[in-house]
Amino acid sequence: MSRYAFIAVTIFVFFFAWAPPARALDNSKVEAQPRENILSLEGALDSALTNNTVIKEATQRYLAAQEEKKSARADFLPKLSASYSYTNLQDQPFSMFNGMKIPMSSEELYKWNLTAIQPLFTGFALITRYEMARYGVDLSKTYQTLAMMDVTKQVREAYFTALLAEKFFGVAEEAVRNLESHARDAERFYKEGMIAYNDLLKSKVALANAVQNRDKAKANADMAVSSLNTVLRFDINRATRLEDIHDVPELSFDIATLLQEATSNRPELQALRIALKNMESAVKLAQSAYYPSVFLVGNYERTGDNPEASNNEYTNDHNASVTLQAQWQFFEWGKTRAEVSRYSHEKLALMEKITAVEDGIRMEVKNAFLDTNVSKKNIATARESLDQAQENYRLTNLQYQQQITTSTEVLDARTYLSQAQMNYYGALYGYMISTARLDRAVGKTPAHHAAK
Repeated sequence: MSRYAFIAVTIFVFFFAWAPPARALDNSKVEAQPRENILSLEGALDSALTNNTVIKEATQRYLAAQEEKKSARADFLPKLSASYSYTNLQDQPFSMFNGMKIPMSSEELYKWNLTAIQPLFTGFALITRYEMARYGVDLSKTYQTLAMMDVTKQVREAYFTALLAEKFFGVAEEAVRNLESHARDAERFYKEGMIAYNDLLKSKVALANAVQNRDKAKANADMAVSSLNTVLRFDINRATRLEDIHDVPELSFDIATLLQEATSNRPELQALRIALKNMESAVKLAQSAYYPSVFLVGNYERTGDNPEASNNEYTNDHNASVTLQAQWQFFEWGKTRAEVSRYSHEKLALMEKITAVEDGIRMEVKNAFLDTNVSKKNIATARESLDQAQENYRLTNLQYQQQITTSTEVLDARTYLSQAQMNYYGALYGYMISTARLDRAVGKTPAHHAAK
């Protein structure tokens, strides 16, 4: 090596030694953006809980159940009906008295009547149907809450997955920048005869692979944002910018408390318990066929030979009546007994299902609890590993500048750094995702929408 080349290398190494080391992506140093253009997690949840089609569907079903309840309540009230008829007889009706024909009515008959029917006793069928309608309202409200929980979990998962994909893209971009710098160094060292040609080739191949990984990471980040846009009912191609997390919540969980909350709060269990009450009412409804039905019928009618039915030369043109009517179908070849037995077996089956669902929910909570604890512990471990990988890359790169190590060591150090960065971000956002899943497993309702 010439004396001038040696001086140049010495100056370069001195400058690099004082240069700041390569760092992981800093969460706090995001590109300055207008605040209103950045979507926060709270804003994402508000948008989803307002616009998501699953929640809108559940809301409409809840409104439909309320109308069904009103319909069932109306069955307690009297039913009013009216009818009107016109009859044209070919022959005038008559009767015989002492050999004489006596006309009984005119050839044209107009008749109208008003009828009111008030149920007095239906074997408890009406009150049972009303109870079932009320259970239907409660059930649809529970499904509405269930939809809100599912959408909340889906939004939180999509939000943190998008942030994680964005960080992976940042890691890939940083790797490309580092390897571009390394490739330029290798090119210069090769021209100066300081390294072999195959070392230069290794640097270029590593750079080409890093570029491919960056492009893949960019596509993954775009897809993650598109998935979030879909959940939020945004345009799928919208370039949504997300607010990053700045502080990891320090949460502590007690498994016994979580299990108790889950068995009390999970909408799936609440829905099954409501369905069990509804099945008990179905048994009562089937048993109502054992009893007679009693109705009070009021009737007012007019009959005449003019359209108003106000003129009748043969009999009175109007009349009113009150009738107490009882109906009892007491023999149906065992049909009622079979219906009662059927719903009784359905009730027992539902009780067994509730037990199975409770067991499944406990297992789901336990798994989510363990995953959350593991993710929380992984953050500290990954942070320590990242610090070590950063220092290793800095020292290895400095040694390469002094030509006391090879390109292979630099490339390996960059690979270790990239993996450590991805492990750290994976642990960080994985913890946020696991807490979202734990909240869903426990049955927590979105606080800012619970009262709506």
